[in-house]
Amino acid sequence: MSLARRTLFQAAGLGALAAALPSTAAMATGTTAADTTAAAAGPARFDLAAPGRPLFRTQRLHNKTVLQSFAFDNVNRHVYTVQLMAGGQQLADEAAPISGANRDLAGDLCLTQLDLDGTELGYMFLKGFGHGVQIGAEPVGSSAFLWTETDAISDDGLHGWGSRLARFRFADGAILTPDSPEVRRIAPIPGADRTTCGIDPVLNRLVMRHRIAGTFRYALYDLDEVRRNKFTPIFEVDQPALTYSFQGYATSGGYLYLLEGTSYGSSGSTAPVGNTYLTCVEWASGTVVARQLVSDGTDLAFREPEGMAIQVPDLSDPAGIRLAFGFASTTSPTDTAKLASVYYKDVLI
Repeated sequence: MSLARRTLFQAAGLGALAAALPSTAAMATGTTAADTTAAAAGPARFDLAAPGRPLFRTQRLHNKTVLQSFAFDNVNRHVYTVQLMAGGQQLADEAAPISGANRDLAGDLCLTQLDLDGTELGYMFLKGFGHGVQIGAEPVGSSAFLWTETDAISDDGLHGWGSRLARFRFADGAILTPDSPEVRRIAPIPGADRTTCGIDPVLNRLVMRHRIAGTFRYALYDLDEVRRNKFTPIFEVDQPALTYSFQGYATSGGYLYLLEGTSYGSSGSTAPVGNTYLTCVEWASGTVVARQLVSDGTDLAFREPEGMAIQVPDLSDPAGIRLAFGFASTTSPTDTAKLASVYYKDVLI
């Protein structure tokens, strides 16, 4: 498909659905709680109990470490993944190879560009950015800007966690630091740490997960407003109590989706059932409206849930959206080289 045709589909497809929904401005100026709730609803929510399907399974990323998160460029039909940089690598500006533990502590990440079959197309290294808990992709022309955490700091002596958000254009083979001129840094919520973000590609919104005063919260913004340094949230909600390890999130319409769980053999996770759960939270109220044990991908030899994103596979049909979630995988239980698997659910309620 040509760029012009993709752009037309984007305008006619995503724009048509967005136009059918109340605008952010209308939400902000609504006169009643009912108006605000209706405006928040947007597309129907995903049926978390519906069977999922694989987009791709056990694909290699640029490094052999665990997949942390991913995002879709729905215009150019790319997937971007992020993972901790593997130990033992030495970049051009480094005096010696650096261990995996020190890469983790510094917040050094590897970003991989894939096609929709999971084949690598390119990569970048991001030094000092964070842990890669969640990322977003913003298509611009034939390329994309990535939204990530940056300015990593460590509060546990093990991992580097982002303290601001970053926006930069994908450039194959590039090495960026937070101070690189290509990186734009923002701090929507002063005093927040462990900041990460994702994007709702249909309603053009940015969701930010952050920790403030020891509590994890989510804030939803209009993406155009964020680019203009205007940080008035549409909604803010606390993260609900989770039973297992938090592993990712995504937003679509009036709902926030959370991913939790651990790999087989970890506490509470036994093959083939595991403990991967999806949770749906209503933005307008902060109420958990659904929570579901995930049975997709249970045959994977190694199965650790990692990352979420919204996919629009056909831009001429933006109502046909997908809630995608990832698993770090291997080809065998003893294989230390981690691979990436992505599944999705597309049944709406």
